[in-house]
Amino acid sequence: MSSSSNGSLDSLSLTRIPAADEALRAEVRAFLAEATKDMPAHIRARSWGGYSSDFSRKLGAKGWLGVTLPTAYGGGGRSAFTRYVLVEEFLNFGAPVGSHWIADRQSAPLILKYGTEAQKQFYIPKVCKGEAFFCIGMSEPNSGSDLASVRTKAVPNDKGFLLNGQKIWTTNAHHCQYMIALVRTSGTSEDRHKGLSQVIVDLSLPGVTVRPIQDLSGDSHFCEVFFENVQLGADALIGAEGQGWEQVTAELAFERSGPERLFSSIVLFDQWLDYVRTPQGRTQSAQQLAGHVLTELAPLRAMSVSVQEKLTQGASPIVEAALVKELGTTLEQFIPAAIAEDLFSRDAEDVPVELLMTLKYVTEASPSFSLRGGTRDILRGMIARGLGLR
Repeated sequence: MSSSSNGSLDSLSLTRIPAADEALRAEVRAFLAEATKDMPAHIRARSWGGYSSDFSRKLGAKGWLGVTLPTAYGGGGRSAFTRYVLVEEFLNFGAPVGSHWIADRQSAPLILKYGTEAQKQFYIPKVCKGEAFFCIGMSEPNSGSDLASVRTKAVPNDKGFLLNGQKIWTTNAHHCQYMIALVRTSGTSEDRHKGLSQVIVDLSLPGVTVRPIQDLSGDSHFCEVFFENVQLGADALIGAEGQGWEQVTAELAFERSGPERLFSSIVLFDQWLDYVRTPQGRTQSAQQLAGHVLTELAPLRAMSVSVQEKLTQGASPIVEAALVKELGTTLEQFIPAAIAEDLFSRDAEDVPVELLMTLKYVTEASPSFSLRGGTRDILRGMIARGLGLR
């Protein structure tokens, strides 16, 4: 059982992706098979962390970005399940979708829900074409997952807002044109949820400094962003001033429940399965491991689809999304650890080098799975409260 947005207990119901949306899958697979055929698995394993603005523009040209957004703003006007099918296949093939990922998943929907008509007209069509990329400005140094303690301030003035502070974990900020930042427009960090607002920051403005940070795997998508007396216009504010906490909480439901919380290790798993299907790779223990993973993945995917149904109905399944994210992350981290144990028990000469390279990357990246989108401890606290356990 899980808590619905109105505080009552309500179980997730089994949901099937509608046939009209499933019908798109064959076309998407054919496109991705061609687009990724020359990409090695250890590159495809990066998928929603992989950056390719050219690929994003190709998806925009096919109408596969902003697919759920209104046609009046350049979107596809289709069901959220259409996007679910697209995202599943992007991840399954390991397509490099990181450039548009945040903008398509949450920034454009947020602007659609809370933005002014001028904001909608300006930003959303660019997102749908793969021409405008956004990063998330939530986390800050020394704040961890405690978003209510943010210290970055946007002080109202006669021109709009004067922005000062710092954000971190702003994925691909060095490639993005914009950030949607959670900032304090009144009060202090001791006021917690009060006085928080969301603003759109043009990252080309004077006073903005973006510094990529190289991670253990050698990637540099992790960034920190500094704001020093950055002048924002009054039109930078999204929604109502002081309502940022409510807005960002709703935004996180989109971030925590999608296929990306299940399939971060899927390219590695599929590559390992290909090896297990060969005579030298097939062992009883490997087949048992494959069954273990699949029996966990199937119900998790069903839960994710059910959360998508709630979002489609206009609900805000915050606790349900947190549950999917926590369980999905646990499986995502289990996969590389279990595959490593299997492969290192074998004769190294029998294991394909590309499989080992993919395992290396996913193993190095996997600690971040339980941090991004909310840390494990924060999510478990949310789940416990939703179940009335604390």
